[in-house]
Amino acid sequence: MKVVVSVGGSVLAPNLEPDRIGEYAGVIETLDEAGHEIGIVVGGGPTAREYITTARELGANEIELDQLGIAVTRLNSRLLIAALGDGAAPAPVESYDEGRAALKRGDVPVMGGTVAGQTTDAVSAALAEHVGADLLVYATSVPGVFSADPNEDDGAERYEEIAAGELVDLIAGIEMNAGSNAPVDLLAAKIIERAGLRSIVLDGTDPTAVRRAVETGEHDGTDVVPENLGAAPTAWDRA
Repeated sequence: MKVVVSVGGSVLAPNLEPDRIGEYAGVIETLDEAGHEIGIVVGGGPTAREYITTARELGANEIELDQLGIAVTRLNSRLLIAALGDGAAPAPVESYDEGRAALKRGDVPVMGGTVAGQTTDAVSAALAEHVGADLLVYATSVPGVFSADPNEDDGAERYEEIAAGELVDLIAGIEMNAGSNAPVDLLAAKIIERAGLRSIVLDGTDPTAVRRAVETGEHDGTDVVPENLGAAPTAWDRA
């Protein structure tokens, strides 16, 4: 399959210790060796938030803060590229065309952010649409999509499956509440819906959960199912 994996910065590099990054590199290498085409998008995580908080206090405007966050996502990308070695494109991919070209030549493209005002959630969905991915996996710090923000509502329930249109409506409601946390952002959800992308949102703190989801379709998160989605990948039938 052709797969895009979005790895949150707080999942890949919560404290810049090398072990988690090395584990993710191992999973990506295993999937690549199994014949899957893999593209990776990396978030900024706590390091980006620390820089942004300091820069905001120093008077930076929102575009400058976005640019700072993008720079951190690319630093995190370089950590993963270092762990992947020759299997990855040698530098963070900065455009969707570069990402598609890297896949075509057999490299693993690793992206961070692209432009101000767009999160890596949306970058992941856009890359998946651009390369015609069979699957988009969001490896987050939460175990799926919930009926409400689980940090605010103890009664929030996890969906095992949700339609892409319903995800758009759900996130639009969550994002109206300042400070609430959505599993992916609204633009990402809209791209998933329009592109008909089979997607999974799962807890990626254990990198092997990503491998299992790609190899078998089995996971403890949430399947996002667009309308008119075809049959499950045949690779899952053989798992």
